[in-house]
Amino acid sequence: MTADETRDGVALTNLDQPLFDGAGATKRDLVDYLDAVSDRIVPVLRDRALSVMRVRPGQEPFMQKNLPKYAPDWMETLSVWAEASRRQVTYAVCNDRRTLLWFANQRAVEYHPALYAGDRWTHMVLDLDPPGDDFQLAVQGAFLVRQALEDCGLAGAVKTSGAKGVHVFVPVAAGTAVEDLAAATRAVGARAERVDPAIATTAFIREDRAGKVFIDSTRAGGATVVAAYSPRVRPGVPVSFPVAWSDLDRVSPRDFTLHTAVGLLKDADPWAEAMPAPQRLPADLVEEGHTIPIARVQAMHEGKRRARARRDAE
Repeated sequence: MTADETRDGVALTNLDQPLFDGAGATKRDLVDYLDAVSDRIVPVLRDRALSVMRVRPGQEPFMQKNLPKYAPDWMETLSVWAEASRRQVTYAVCNDRRTLLWFANQRAVEYHPALYAGDRWTHMVLDLDPPGDDFQLAVQGAFLVRQALEDCGLAGAVKTSGAKGVHVFVPVAAGTAVEDLAAATRAVGARAERVDPAIATTAFIREDRAGKVFIDSTRAGGATVVAAYSPRVRPGVPVSFPVAWSDLDRVSPRDFTLHTAVGLLKDADPWAEAMPAPQRLPADLVEEGHTIPIARVQAMHEGKRRARARRDAE
């Protein structure tokens, strides 16, 4: 197949094809956008196991974790044992523009890095997931999380998810054990819920949320979170975009797209500029978190209990 053009040694093909139905963008638009933000997005992908969401013509989007065998031999990789599937997974590691351009040519639209870089866990992440598409409710939930963080001496940066929600990232000090990070995340979620339980909930089971914003505190361990500046496979191709706390209640996810984000950034890197220095987790926060059941495990047991109760009632 003849390349439309070559950048950084990467052959780029079929650039004028539509990206996907409803995108309002071409593959060239994706390549140009990722190339323009490469010096901002590569640092948040660097040294991390990378999963990507790809869209091939005529197919449903799919998440790719294992790097395909046809990937170039110059690409950096990381081999990780996946407990759930009981197999070794070879992830790509996107440490440079060339790798990013190769993925763009593979129609990789979304970039989901792991929360560890090298041998250390780097961030606490809380995901504010509103019912329906109520972004303003997600914003209210994010402010509750900020209050809970401030109350225990922590600070974080915030971005749109690029979908309907909001992500709060709190950088943590080197040497933080993943079990303590997960516990502290649960505790922050619980404290944020207590600030205003009429707005927020930590209920993992959807039917128990009663129209409130869900504070998802489960993004620890093997979870991934879409990267800052990553496009999303959604109509109009919105982008996960950093926002100042003071502007959060004045924006919409639709403000930040494949077509508008570069112009809004100008020469800045607001994600790097907003990110606080790594912080040590307060001992009382970690201690409280270890008393809170792991949400997925608790939900699984509760689901089984409810299923038994329904069977018994029949």
